[in-house]
Amino acid sequence: MDQLLFYIKEGFYHVLDWRAYDHILFLIVLCVVYTFDSLKRVFLLISLFTIGHTFSLILATYGVLTIKASVVEFLIPITIFITAWINIITLKTSSRNSGVNLNLFLALFFGLIHGLGFSRGFKMLVGREDDLFLPLLEFALGIEFAQLIVTFIILLLGFVFCSFLRFSKRDWVLVSSAIVVGLVIPMLLNSKFW
Repeated sequence: MDQLLFYIKEGFYHVLDWRAYDHILFLIVLCVVYTFDSLKRVFLLISLFTIGHTFSLILATYGVLTIKASVVEFLIPITIFITAWINIITLKTSSRNSGVNLNLFLALFFGLIHGLGFSRGFKMLVGREDDLFLPLLEFALGIEFAQLIVTFIILLLGFVFCSFLRFSKRDWVLVSSAIVVGLVIPMLLNSKFW
């Protein structure tokens, strides 16, 4: 039971680590386009992201997939930038369903990239344990819990800004996505990839 709680807690704090806030930035741009009316769709998005994250973490942990850390550290902010930019450019042109389908794909595919970003850290976390699969699943459970909390906060902020502060939904998505773009550009420029 101690091991279960340990890995759930580590997964939980992996998402909520303010020193590595790229995970939160991605969740913001992924979920800012939704409201509480779309709760099932949002839960599906979050779960797809966790599945992608966990799958690539499994592949990297077992040595099936190896990608240079500098490439992954560059690709993670790219995923955030692309998702934010899609939010901005599709505000007027996309229909609700096509945007939703694109977000489902982005959540899964970009989850794969984000999972690679923590593979080295996860290997150090588990050390020399023989069975890595169960800790990986426990870690994923912690990630899922934390993502649900962050997503709830994003939806709540959207509700407050749009209902009480009279932001239009368009302005809420545009401003939130633009702020995230502004935060991601320095991450891209400072990447070891260059």
